[in-house]
Amino acid sequence: MTSMFLPDGERVPVTVLLVDANQISMHIERPAPSPDEAPYIAMQVAATDARAHTVTAPVRGHLARAGLGPKRAIKEFRVTRDALLPVGTHLSAAHFVPGQDVDVRAVTRGKGFAGVMKRHNFAGGNASHGASLAHRTPGSVGNNQDPGRVWPGKKMPGRMGGTHRTVQNLRVLRVDVEQELLFVQGHVPGPNGGVVEVRDALKSLVKQAYFLYRKGVTPAGELLDPAKGPAQYLPHGVRRCRRLSR
Repeated sequence: MTSMFLPDGERVPVTVLLVDANQISMHIERPAPSPDEAPYIAMQVAATDARAHTVTAPVRGHLARAGLGPKRAIKEFRVTRDALLPVGTHLSAAHFVPGQDVDVRAVTRGKGFAGVMKRHNFAGGNASHGASLAHRTPGSVGNNQDPGRVWPGKKMPGRMGGTHRTVQNLRVLRVDVEQELLFVQGHVPGPNGGVVEVRDALKSLVKQAYFLYRKGVTPAGELLDPAKGPAQYLPHGVRRCRRLSR
């Protein structure tokens, strides 16, 4: 984490992300599940060179077939057919531009076994007035004879952290192509040195689709059918969200 000053003088927190040896390792294509949906087309990206003994043999063999060495992480990104790049192509920070919004997904820091006060922000019991060894307990967790069990999903003590989380609509403030660095406004999940996925912000695409729908034209100036709704303005292959299907 660091900080930067915006042109208006505001100081904002910034996370620096390294685009470390990203290469295309595979193309994935599956037919459309129905005539109304687009086929699934994706690129598999392998990132960060690793020592051979730290990568399993099946993964080393998979990457070797693509002409790549051992890599630390492999992620999959859905794209359109015209956006497919040849296997082995290096991806740099130049893919991003300052001012665009991105979604960042990663595994959060693991915090071990935690009680309900830390894990779920419970208030806890009384500090005095008859409270005996129940200051941080959750209290009652179920009913009596009916139903006579604890309902699924009840907030209980347990392992905290170590789960996938996505932070949406983070603004790219700066791109350093020489050092392969992205300066993203705000915080991202995970520890220092962790692996993160950076994608184009989906909600920004939806917002742009509504703007074009109200305007009635495409970015190229072509008129589209208003009866089909704003979902037609989304890039090809982007799934319709509930907000656009009304």
